[in-house]
Amino acid sequence: MEPRDALQDLYPFLHGGQTDAAALERALLESVRQKAQDSVDTKARFFERNAAAVVAVAHALAGIYRAGGRLYSMGNGGSSCDAAHIAVEFLHPITAGRPALAAQNLVADAAMMTAVGNDVGYGHVFVRQLIAVARPGDGLIGVSTSGNSDNLLAAFAKARDMGLVTIGLSGHDGGRMAAPGVLDHCLVVDSSSIHRIQETHVAIYHIIWDLTHTLLADQRGGINRSAA
Repeated sequence: MEPRDALQDLYPFLHGGQTDAAALERALLESVRQKAQDSVDTKARFFERNAAAVVAVAHALAGIYRAGGRLYSMGNGGSSCDAAHIAVEFLHPITAGRPALAAQNLVADAAMMTAVGNDVGYGHVFVRQLIAVARPGDGLIGVSTSGNSDNLLAAFAKARDMGLVTIGLSGHDGGRMAAPGVLDHCLVVDSSSIHRIQETHVAIYHIIWDLTHTLLADQRGGINRSAA
C-alpha cells in the first residue's frame, strides 16, 4: 500500500473526500501549536548565537546618529514592509522620552520606484536614490529573507563606495549578503522557513532600535549610573 499524502490526510476535502470536523479541528490546533513553538525556538536560537552581533549593529547605528547621519532602509515584497517598519520606528518612537531619529524608507516613493524600474531596470531602484540623497557616514539597512536580492546587493555596493555603514538582515545561509566583504554587518536567521525568518527579523530590528536609543541616552547622560 502506498503512503498516504500528508496534505490529503489533513485536507481531504481538497481531494474530493470528507473529513471528521473534530479531527480537522484537532489537527489545525496542533498546527498552530507547532508553528508558534517553531517561531519561539527560531528567535531563541538566533539571539543565543548572535547577541554580540546585534549589539555591534546598535553601536554602529548610534555612531551614525551621533555624527548627525541618517538611516536608509530597503527591501522587496514582505521585506519592503519591514523596511517601512524600520524607518517609522526611528522617525516616530512610541516610547516616551526617546527622540525622533532621521530615517528614510527607500521603498516609499512609488513614482520613483516605477520610473527607475521602467526606464533603467528594477536593479537600480535603490541605487539611484542613494546617489541622490545619501552622504558619507549615513547608514543603509536592507532586509532579504534569501540574502540574494540583486537590487539590494547593488545598493549595498554603491553605499560602501559612498562611505555608508551597511547592515543586512537575511535568512537561510545568508546568501550573497553574508559573503565576506559585502556588508559591514549581516545578521542571518538560520531557518528554511520564510515566515520564521520574517518573524525573527521583526524582533531583531525592534531590539536594535531599543539598544540604539539606550546608547544615545548614555551619551546624553540619561542612564542612571548610581550603581557604578
